Amino acid sequence: MATPLYRHRAPHRELLSRYRFHLSRSEYRTSALVSIVAFFASVVVSFYAIAYATERASSSVTDIILSNIPAFDVDALFAVGTILLIAFIVALVLAHPKRLPYVLNSLTVFFLIRSVFITLTHIGPFPLTAEPSTDWGTLLNHFLFSSDLFFSAHTGVPFLMALIFWKEKSLRYIFLGWSVYMAVVVLLGHYHYSIDVASAYFITYTIFCIVEWLFPKDRALFYSDAPVSAI
Repeated sequence: MATPLYRHRAPHRELLSRYRFHLSRSEYRTSALVSIVAFFASVVVSFYAIAYATERASSSVTDIILSNIPAFDVDALFAVGTILLIAFIVALVLAHPKRLPYVLNSLTVFFLIRSVFITLTHIGPFPLTAEPSTDWGTLLNHFLFSSDLFFSAHTGVPFLMALIFWKEKSLRYIFLGWSVYMAVVVLLGHYHYSIDVASAYFITYTIFCIVEWLFPKDRALFYSDAPVSAI
């Protein structure tokens, strides 16, 4: 197994060699470009689906967990946890260009399927939801604090990453822990109903299986040892 990037004496040279190897292949360039375009398209679709669900949000319903605990001010834990998760995934992908097509395609399918789910039913947020104590900006607030409830992306995305990186034990447990952390935070802040959190694990696993079926070549590249190993 090749030496991890952080153990290299010249990590910049190792990183450059990785990009040279993959970018020299036309099949990879095409796959990477298509996955990038598809991913950003799915983000746009998700943006409008969230706006639609928020506009059409109706009355709230009772919840076995939220109805029995107070709403805590956890917006900092929620927002920072989300931002760090995004940064960590980006770092993992940039460190290994072979990961880019499969990770982006997985997230694309995830966001598209979730967009369908959140446009189907428009239950309003729980009435005792903690209000954000900090202005995170219009765009970030849109993705963090809107009425896109079913199912929880903040729980599902790290779980999806855990499934994708399952063979790398350290990353598997980091993402599993991250998923549990986000699940607890969204419940404490009353940002999601308990069904949004519980269902995220089952739906996300199904999405993972769909992606494996749809993108076998990208999956094979992701799990290949050529020319480098894990970080």
